[in-house]
Amino acid sequence: MSNTGERLELNDETVWNGQEEQEWIVDQTQCGDRIDKFLTECLDDVSRTQVQNWVKDGHARVKQSVVKPNYKLNAGDVVTLVIPESVETEIGPEDIPIEVVFEDSDVIVVNKPRGMVVHPAAGHPNGTLVNALLHHCKDLSGINGVMRPGIVHRIDKDTSGLLMAAKNDLSHNSLAAQLKEHSVNRKYLAIVHGDVAHEQGTIDAPIGRDPHDRKLFTVTEKNAKHAVTHFSVIERFGDSTLVELKLETGRTHQIRVHMKFIGHPLVGDPAYGGRNKHITMAGGQALHAALLGFVHPRTGAYHEFEAQLPEDMEQLLQNLRSR
Repeated sequence: MSNTGERLELNDETVWNGQEEQEWIVDQTQCGDRIDKFLTECLDDVSRTQVQNWVKDGHARVKQSVVKPNYKLNAGDVVTLVIPESVETEIGPEDIPIEVVFEDSDVIVVNKPRGMVVHPAAGHPNGTLVNALLHHCKDLSGINGVMRPGIVHRIDKDTSGLLMAAKNDLSHNSLAAQLKEHSVNRKYLAIVHGDVAHEQGTIDAPIGRDPHDRKLFTVTEKNAKHAVTHFSVIERFGDSTLVELKLETGRTHQIRVHMKFIGHPLVGDPAYGGRNKHITMAGGQALHAALLGFVHPRTGAYHEFEAQLPEDMEQLLQNLRSR
């Protein structure tokens, strides 16, 4: 990925102030696909109509040549898309209750509930954490534009737990740099299917788009990013295990993909999870961002915060223990 704008890190996905350029290499399974279909499957929360408009406006190229939306791809084609800087509508504050774990003039740390989207996007124009933050504190950094004020990292909609936001650009730059350097301490608790064989271990496996479903990710060597997850067993239930996971990198869906890769998908995960009719959890995967530690951007002091498991995960654990 390349770009002429300023580079920031948002949960290890590159974000720019200005135009963004993304590049893919077409594999054999995508040979013959229309370019508009291909790009729609590669991009999250972008409609096919929007993609077609970008292609018509000359933002898509194959082997550096502008093409039309109905262009049929060949294996090995290098597809480049320049996503233009959007003209964004102003995002307004909404009176949505949030659990504030820490707050000062530079940083706010919240315990996000499962089911809440972090920032507005296609399909989720409101009701997000950003809308709630704008109502709560009103002063958020503007580096990521009006759609993502203050947001320096994300957790999935159906994951609960700790997330930090920046109140000014100084804080945003500092926190983003710590994420990029992998110095932020992030630990998760998850309930996974199966009896994990080892008490602890490290999953070092690159993650990229799933060629069979471009909205998902998988462990692959092709067009992939380095990804490392450390795990340790907390409690065993025979057919399931409570584990603690420490992120060294922060790729999209990293924990979910890595745990599926080693044969222990998360309970309740609709995309990557295994099936066990005796172990279920409604409303999302059994994954909780339980610990967050970082160096304060202004004082230089190390801060660390913990959030207890949400009620649904706690109830699932009680059910597993009482069998």
